[in-house]
Amino acid sequence: MNSSNLENSLYDLIVETSTNLPKDVRRAIRKGKDQENAGTRSAMSLATITQNIQMADENVSPICQDTGLPTFKIKTPIGVNQIKIKESIHKAMVRATKDGKMRPNSVDSLTGENSGDNLGIGLPVIKFEQWEKEEIDIRLILKGGGCENKNIQYSLPCELDGLGRAGRDLDGIRKCIMHSIYQAQGQGCSAGFIGVGIGGDRSSGYDLAKEQLFRSAEDLNPNKDLKKLEEYIMKNANDLGIGTMGFGGETTLLGCKIGVMNRIPASFFVSVAYNCWAFRRLGITVDAETGSILDGLYQEGDKIEFKEENSERTQSIESSKLITLEAPITEQKIRSLKVGDVVTIDGMMYTGRDAIHKYLSDHDSPVDLNGQIIYHCGPVMMKDENGSWHVKAAGPTTSIREEPYQGDIMKKFGIRAVIGKGGMGPITLDALKEHGGVYLNAIGGAAQYYADCIQRVEGVDLTQFGIPEAMWHLKVKGFTAVVTMDSHGSSLHRDIDQSSLQKLAKHKETVFN
Repeated sequence: MNSSNLENSLYDLIVETSTNLPKDVRRAIRKGKDQENAGTRSAMSLATITQNIQMADENVSPICQDTGLPTFKIKTPIGVNQIKIKESIHKAMVRATKDGKMRPNSVDSLTGENSGDNLGIGLPVIKFEQWEKEEIDIRLILKGGGCENKNIQYSLPCELDGLGRAGRDLDGIRKCIMHSIYQAQGQGCSAGFIGVGIGGDRSSGYDLAKEQLFRSAEDLNPNKDLKKLEEYIMKNANDLGIGTMGFGGETTLLGCKIGVMNRIPASFFVSVAYNCWAFRRLGITVDAETGSILDGLYQEGDKIEFKEENSERTQSIESSKLITLEAPITEQKIRSLKVGDVVTIDGMMYTGRDAIHKYLSDHDSPVDLNGQIIYHCGPVMMKDENGSWHVKAAGPTTSIREEPYQGDIMKKFGIRAVIGKGGMGPITLDALKEHGGVYLNAIGGAAQYYADCIQRVEGVDLTQFGIPEAMWHLKVKGFTAVVTMDSHGSSLHRDIDQSSLQKLAKHKETVFN
């Protein structure tokens, strides 16, 4: 096999997967957008999402700044050297990371050190299988941390909030799947897709669930019981009212695929792999002799370009009452904001994720944060030949991870606003009320839209934590977000959680005997 050709083929696959959503996913997003009520926060979010997809196409840049944990699923003819394929994957991954098509996401689990090239022990994940065909089938999924953290596994029988007892039967499985959608709320960048694995042990069950995400969003399950269950989930999940980004609305789930395997009598697991709307999954077939691409996978049907969404999105935001924020922000200004307000930010903001929050809890800040804005974001950055940094992708990360730190840090440094996605919990909400702060929900996955709002990088601190975890000083203009937690004790996330739990309870009665 020509290793150089294979490396180039794999590089093209990685870049395409990171920057270009599959056709079936685009059609699912269009369908979800069409069923959303016009003028709502969810409709505005979906309009931003579709513009972001188009911008990623045009810029050939990552759809989402969290390019995830790469998982390759490969089928090879008998006799093909799998070691050579693995070596080519590693080389292609390093190239794609250097070129800003992948964020450096591989972190040593013991030291926290970022490898800087997406390589490390066990990464990327590569799963090989032999088959009788002559070509090589290579499929790649880039699954970000926000949706990965909403994966869930159930051991039947069990008790579920809102649904009661789930037994070891098809109806118990139904309850688990419905509960998995409820528990994700907006933290996994809904509207999303789910893969479900029934049976196996704890590890093989999760593998089976993730394998379902490699199916087309439009295929039909050959198992009649599972086909019926998939149809039930798609019909009823959107009635929960969680909506895009957890803002409430008609579009919560875009796809559901279910697989089954045998189990031992003592164990009955239902494993759910949640995937965000930025469902980055593509594949290629490769000539086993030359290493060149023969064909692309997931290419059936028309590709939706979403170009017409740009003007629609602009109109929807202009029709809202936009409130401009520019740091330093006063407590009086913050306390004038209420849940549901749409704000646009001009001026400075500072990124801070897990490592920064832990650091700030024990150390002084490298910059004065009084009256400032913290952005839960791990951007994709590139340095030019003059040594200047440029933002290639910069959407929000899931905020709930910072719940143990956020309130104390805001009070300690005088921070007035926090931007992220998915909302935060009661500890932060109490701190917002006491201190005078707000939580602003940006649109998860909209990495190109928000990168376009960043005028320049003013500086960076704490680079020892790696590019995603460093504190970047960003000058922004027209950065739009929604107030979802305010200084008066109101939380849209709490309200949607409670209302969707009540709606979930309507599905308590047996459906499948």
